[in-house]
Amino acid sequence: QVQLVESGGGLVQAGGALTLSCAASGTIFSSNDMGWYCQAPGKQRGVVAAVTRGGLTNYADSVKGRFTISRDNTKNTVSLQMSSLKPEDTAIYYCNAVIKQRYYDLANNYWGQGTQVTVSS
Repeated sequence: QVQLVESGGGLVQAGGALTLSCAASGTIFSSNDMGWYCQAPGKQRGVVAAVTRGGLTNYADSVKGRFTISRDNTKNTVSLQMSSLKPEDTAIYYCNAVIKQRYYDLANNYWGQGTQVTVSS
């Protein structure tokens, strides 16, 4: 079993900051791509930021310069530093990881349960 556990969500005032964290646990041979997705009410889930095992990052245009994704390969964790938050950032944020449990396994997508981020005006 692989489990992704998220933390760090909450209520913050516009212009404030939050850091989301996600830890993968269980039988893990390697964690490959990891990322954060968001889903606002009535909208589809979309990628916010992603990072490869080698450290290459991609960001949605709307968060460039405000959010920073990072990972620790030894701990199988990924974090999202969020600053200059805007009301439109309000959404449920989901951790995603592509994980192989064993060297001979195909990689599978795993999702966290989601954590709510609410930015007030």
